[in-house]
Amino acid sequence: MERTITNTLAFLFIGAASACAQLGPAAAPSQGTVATQLPLSGRGGQTGSVTATQSPTPSTTTSVNTLNTTVQPSGPFAGSASSISKTPFSGKLSFREAIQRGLDYNLGAVGLNQAVRQSHGQTRVARSSLLPNLIATASETEQQTNLAVAGIRFHSPIPGFSIPEIVGPFNYFDLRARLTQSLADITAWKNYRSAEETARANEFSMQDARDLVVLAVGGAYLQVLAAKARVESSKAQLDTATALFQQTSQQRAVGLLAQTDVNRSRVQMLTEQERLATLGNDLSKQKINLARLTGLPANDQFDVSDDIPFSAAPDLKIEEALVQAYAHRQDLKAAAAQIHASELTRSAARAERYPSLGVSADYGGIGVNPSQLQTTYTASASLKIPLWQGGRAEGDIQQADDALDPRTPVIDGGRRDRESLSCLRIHLYSLSPLYCLGSRERG
Repeated sequence: MERTITNTLAFLFIGAASACAQLGPAAAPSQGTVATQLPLSGRGGQTGSVTATQSPTPSTTTSVNTLNTTVQPSGPFAGSASSISKTPFSGKLSFREAIQRGLDYNLGAVGLNQAVRQSHGQTRVARSSLLPNLIATASETEQQTNLAVAGIRFHSPIPGFSIPEIVGPFNYFDLRARLTQSLADITAWKNYRSAEETARANEFSMQDARDLVVLAVGGAYLQVLAAKARVESSKAQLDTATALFQQTSQQRAVGLLAQTDVNRSRVQMLTEQERLATLGNDLSKQKINLARLTGLPANDQFDVSDDIPFSAAPDLKIEEALVQAYAHRQDLKAAAAQIHASELTRSAARAERYPSLGVSADYGGIGVNPSQLQTTYTASASLKIPLWQGGRAEGDIQQADDALDPRTPVIDGGRRDRESLSCLRIHLYSLSPLYCLGSRERG
């Protein structure tokens, strides 16, 4: 009788300890999905530009000055990765090859290409919270439990019989598959939509960067051609000045001219020599600049092979220019997508106050060893209703509002003018008026 009672109590203690081992420590209460905040104005950290400027160049006459157009890249657009190891170079650089090398190796396009790939990865991560998550686990546990330390104490009703304080050691094997699925989580859905818009904005920014690379490389190539033409013209002028100096020297030798005329022709020849040296140095600088933009070694040990003739710009009215800019400028499309992503982030922050519904289930077997597994399963559904989270939702909403449009004034206790949020202010090149995409801003 005594042995039976002892075995029964020990079995109960072991069963209780085994159940505690399966359940484990209580999980901390989840605070729910939070909004994924965007940087200010929804833009990335890469900066850089390519600008075209014009400066007057004095000509031979005093009344007319020619305009010299220069293209100045800055930031990552001013450099490139080496292209010699992957793309061999023959020493002759054509216009098409220069553009292709710039698109492939210029740091402005390469950096934004990496940003596009990163944004697509972030989109997949955001989408994973909406899809089922299935994992499989296999564990083997060996445990010995001290009941007295856990606060479990028993007084034996049988004189001379004591219940042991140490239970075990015992072991069990658990093989299980666990499934979790979010059924209704508006914040997670808005985060996914915002990640998609951010990826679209980065794609448009990459296209805009490729346009800037074409502008930078094409302008540098034309500057090399212009510098080369100036060198050829200076050589011809030097040959003329040299021939004139030789002619005046011969005429002075036979007494037809004074020494002053000889000195004047010699000064003109030396001036043309100095001008040729200066233009040659400028040609080397332009070649080095083109090499830096296209991934070639930073030297002037190459030559350009194409000769691009002059063609006049088409006659374009300002209305047609605006229509084409709205339709084809990728930076405008990127800005519009960034605004949409910021609006979705603000909606995700507001949705943190809404309830969320999810389900979880597990199915597997547990036993002393894998050959003695007994099937067990669990299925549960949870509805989370945020009552008070210490003001976290309000902070996320304020942060999303500031990232969306930090210039819009706060009105009506924190609410902002929605029409001004959908208005995109841009400058079209050197045009002074501000144009708005979307509804008209109030006030």
